[in-house]
Amino acid sequence: MRDVVEIGLGKTAQRGYHLDDIAIVPSRRTRDVDDVSTAWQLDAYQFGIPCVGHPSDATMSPSSAVRLGQLGGLGVLNVEGLWTRYENPAKVLEELAGLDEDARATKRLQEVYAEPIRPDLIAERVRELRAGGGTVAVRVSPQHTLALAPVILDAGVDILVIQGTIVSAEHVSTTDEPLNLKEFIADLDLPVIVGGCTDYKTALHLMRTGAAGVIVGIGGDDWSTTESVLGIRVPMATAIADAAAARRDYLDETGGRYVHLIADGDMQTSGDIAKALGCGADAVMLGEPLSLCEEAPAGGAWWHSAASHPSLPRGAFEVAGEPLGSMEKLLFGPADEPDGQLNLFGGLRRAMAKCGYRDLKEFQKVGLVLDR
Repeated sequence: MRDVVEIGLGKTAQRGYHLDDIAIVPSRRTRDVDDVSTAWQLDAYQFGIPCVGHPSDATMSPSSAVRLGQLGGLGVLNVEGLWTRYENPAKVLEELAGLDEDARATKRLQEVYAEPIRPDLIAERVRELRAGGGTVAVRVSPQHTLALAPVILDAGVDILVIQGTIVSAEHVSTTDEPLNLKEFIADLDLPVIVGGCTDYKTALHLMRTGAAGVIVGIGGDDWSTTESVLGIRVPMATAIADAAAARRDYLDETGGRYVHLIADGDMQTSGDIAKALGCGADAVMLGEPLSLCEEAPAGGAWWHSAASHPSLPRGAFEVAGEPLGSMEKLLFGPADEPDGQLNLFGGLRRAMAKCGYRDLKEFQKVGLVLDR
């Protein structure tokens, strides 16, 4: 049983653990790194590395999403972002890349995102992604799914990502018609990824909607302010392990339907990625780490999708820094710094080899230890 701590008379809290709190335990066997596979598959779509691009305009443009696909990952474009509000957002992105880290940055983000979303640009961006030759994936928020879905589906995407800070299978509203995820997904003939979620029960309910993948986490990093604004902080090691337990129960419940888990948050290095996968994730969603590559459209600046919310922004603006290198160098090296920010998936392969595991499914069984 997990530790339950009494924090006051009549009030308890479960203990949760972050990725920094745990470490991987090597097994009795090691393996040649060339014999290790980082491939995974979502529905009919195969990927060489378990990397999903976080749909922030700071990192995912049509061209950078295509490039991530060429390198084996899955790029996800935000259809509520700058690329569907401006014919050519290059000047806006250049301006944002030059902003200082102060209150003006958040205000300016809110201003540029006040431009209305254009359905014709959604169709155009999907065409650009399709022309790149890879898997086409776009993100929409739960609040705008019903309004934007017809345009998105008519444009012809391969994977739909419905993502918010917290997404549940049972949204209650007395003023609007809520999105019924189960009914919505049942009417589609393409895989849907939904999230984020933070606990066992929500993960299980999201799996029961028919989703092909569930996002675990809220994209938390040093620049996220969800905790200070909403009081929500996600201990990612525990959240992933709980969602993996929900997946096991759902497998038994359905007689073998597997739902992929995508960890989103608390990951900066190859070691973080390895620990997230060791906790049970099938892939990771990377945001800020990808802002450090030369292909990032915001020139090294970083902000979360929720950082531009018109009334309750959740995410500070990170000023642009010098890129660490190309996206290929970031993902596959060679690394010329020893801190784990480069060669992210080369580092993952090495971790898997050191622990003797051949593929990602096996690696989910790796031993873990609390070291803090």
